[in-house]
Amino acid sequence: MQTTLLQSFLSTPEGQEADTILRSCVHCGFCTATCPTYQLLGDELDSPRGRIYLIKQVLEGQPVTQRTQRHLDRCLTCRSCETTCPSGVNYSRLLDIGRVVVEREVKRQPLAGLMRWGLRRVLPYPRRFAALLGLARVVKPLLPEKMKQKLPPTEVAQPRPATNHARTVLVLEGCAQSVTTPNTNVATARVLDHLGITLVSPVGQGCCGAVSQHLSAEKEAAGFMRRNIDAWWPHVEAGAEAILVTASGCGAQVKEYGYLLQHDPDYAEKATKVSALAKDLCEVLENESLDNLVSKTGSRIAYHSPCSLQHGQQLAGRVEAILIRLGFDLTSVADSHLCCGSAGTYSILQPELSQQLLKNKLVALEQGEPEQIVTANVGCQLHLGSCANRPVRHWIELVADELEGSAG
Repeated sequence: MQTTLLQSFLSTPEGQEADTILRSCVHCGFCTATCPTYQLLGDELDSPRGRIYLIKQVLEGQPVTQRTQRHLDRCLTCRSCETTCPSGVNYSRLLDIGRVVVEREVKRQPLAGLMRWGLRRVLPYPRRFAALLGLARVVKPLLPEKMKQKLPPTEVAQPRPATNHARTVLVLEGCAQSVTTPNTNVATARVLDHLGITLVSPVGQGCCGAVSQHLSAEKEAAGFMRRNIDAWWPHVEAGAEAILVTASGCGAQVKEYGYLLQHDPDYAEKATKVSALAKDLCEVLENESLDNLVSKTGSRIAYHSPCSLQHGQQLAGRVEAILIRLGFDLTSVADSHLCCGSAGTYSILQPELSQQLLKNKLVALEQGEPEQIVTANVGCQLHLGSCANRPVRHWIELVADELEGSAG
């Protein structure tokens, strides 16, 4: 694709990055076949190719309108298009750059702006999020039905095993996950303890930065990244094997720290090391002996592969392989490459499209009559669980259940 970006923008690192990405696109249209919003809306401007053209126009100095912003807002950042693209276009990064520019140029309606600001002020901070969630549960009878449906059930965190193994991995506790599904990391700690690995939760870490990154607050996101690097670095120097992230959305973000902080003279090198150490749970467990964790029941489950895992981290099929190896009976799920509609804050900011995608996904997941639905990301877990007709859990909890069964 030929480009004539504004020289004032092209002289910046972001401008050069955007120009390179734009030039890599051959506008073949393969991306439209796997784009969830294009499938729902049938509008070229709600496809990756259409949004690339919109961003190109913006960066070349053409007028920026609320219409431009609306089409960019509708993107899930599911990155399915990146898996499909034969040219390797880094669409998600281009979208981030384009959204930041559009956010500067187009003034949002007060309520919309306030909602985005509120999400950035609450979600990345577990104490604030827990307080707001607690208040919502108190007044639940007064809430509209749709809001009641979104409230996750209360989950009391179980104790983690006290361990001191020679092998150690760090764990990102996460913001939403630490409040809504704290037993995901408890289950992880129990399984790793069984495998002779100690799970360490470093003091001082916090949100991965994804919420801010995808709401066009990149400087704020960089602050979260630097904070985590500072918290992890002493443990990295002490020989931690990996930085384990059990929410795949956060994992996709941490794996890009090196890329996102490449121009930061104080953190670029450390960020690159951190990204190299970042691992999804499946990347750790697939290399371990799991013989003692084989399911006694072989229960029938449906697995939802989060977009952030299969497209963002390019780890499609890896969790499924572990579950099959452990003896679980996996049902067939149609269109497993498509997003469930959670997509970080998307389910809040784009509720209508999100709900359509959720309904379609649940039909596909429940078609095989599974006993449970499992996934690898807290956002997907909560989103699916709000309407599913059967339990929705993180897949590591099923594995930890086998430990409990063995102990019994």
